Amino acid sequence: MTVRVIKELPEYEHIVVTLFPGNNFGDELQCSKLIYINLRSLLFLPAGIIKFRRIVKKEKPDLVHTHLFWPTFVARFSVPKSVPLITTIHAFIVTSVEYRHWYIRFLDKVTYTFRKSIIIVVAKGAMEEYFSFLKLKPYKAYTLYTFVDINRFNVQGIPVEKREDVFSLVSTGALRLQKNYMYLVNAMALIKDKNIELDIYGIGNMKDELQKQIELTGAKVNLKGEVKNIEQVIPRYNLFVMASTFEGFSLSILEAMAMRMPLLVSDNASFREQCEDNAWYFSLSDVNDLAGKIVLLSNTDKAVLYQKAEAGRQRATNNFTLGQHIAGLRHIYTEALGSNN
Repeated sequence: MTVRVIKELPEYEHIVVTLFPGNNFGDELQCSKLIYINLRSLLFLPAGIIKFRRIVKKEKPDLVHTHLFWPTFVARFSVPKSVPLITTIHAFIVTSVEYRHWYIRFLDKVTYTFRKSIIIVVAKGAMEEYFSFLKLKPYKAYTLYTFVDINRFNVQGIPVEKREDVFSLVSTGALRLQKNYMYLVNAMALIKDKNIELDIYGIGNMKDELQKQIELTGAKVNLKGEVKNIEQVIPRYNLFVMASTFEGFSLSILEAMAMRMPLLVSDNASFREQCEDNAWYFSLSDVNDLAGKIVLLSNTDKAVLYQKAEAGRQRATNNFTLGQHIAGLRHIYTEALGSNN
C-alpha cells in the first residue's frame, strides 16, 4: 500500500525509513532513499531515536509521516516541532493487541501531550475511540479510509464457474488469533450435516492448530494456503465470511465488496462502518448465531444475495478508491505544510 501511495504522489520527494527488519517493499518502491534502521528489539529504541534524529538532521524533511505506534514514538522524540508530524492509526485501539499493554497507552498519551502530531485514522469510529480512550484533546485529526483497486476487482463479465453441488463459503487472511478462524471452524462443525463447505486462504502460525480442530470436529473446512490471483478465485464462491474479533479497516472485505461478493461478517464497529447495510452480521458471543446465519443464507434466493453484493460494490466505488485516498492525503499534506509556513 505504501508503494502505491508514493507512486501517486510524484510531486513530493519521498524518503522511506523503516525501523525494524523484515519490511520488504520490492522493486516497485519509487522513493529517493530507503533507509533501514533495523532495530533488533525494543531494547534498542534509544539507539533508534538517536539514529532517526541524525537522519532528520541530515535530510531536513518538510514533513514526517509515521505509521503504527513505535515509529511514532521514535519520531515524537526526534522530529523538531517546526516540522509537521503526521501519524496514521490503523486500528481500533481498544481491541488492538498493541494497546492492550498499559505502557503503550501511557507512552502514547504522554508523548502526544508534549509533541502533538496530526492524526489520521482509517475509520471514523476509530478516531472517536482513540481520543476518548486515551483522554486526549485532538490537535488536528482526519479520517482517511483504506482504498481498494476498484478496476482490478471488477470481475463482472469475467467467466466464473461457481460450484453448484454445494453452498461454498470463502474467507481470506493470515491464520492468526485476531482473525478468529477457530470460531468459524466450530460454527461449521455444528452444521457438518449440511451441504455447506468453507475454504480458507491464508498462511500463519495457527495452521496446525486449526487443522487439528477441523479433523477433531469433522467440520467441512479446507485450509487452502496462500493465493495470489485472488480476483480469479474468490468469485467462484457463494458467500464471503469473516469472523475477526477486531480490524482497523479490512482490505479483505474491501476486495470482496469490489468483487460483488455477498458478505457475512462479525458484528464489530469496523465492519459496520465499512459495510453499513450491505452485509449480514453475526454475534461473536454465540457460535450458534453464526451457524444459523450460514444455513439461512444458504437457503436464501440468489437474487437477494447478489442484490446486496451489488450494493456493496457500489459502496466501495463511492467511498474506497485509490483516487479518493490520494486526494485526501494530498489535502492533509498541503494543509500541514501551509500551516507551518
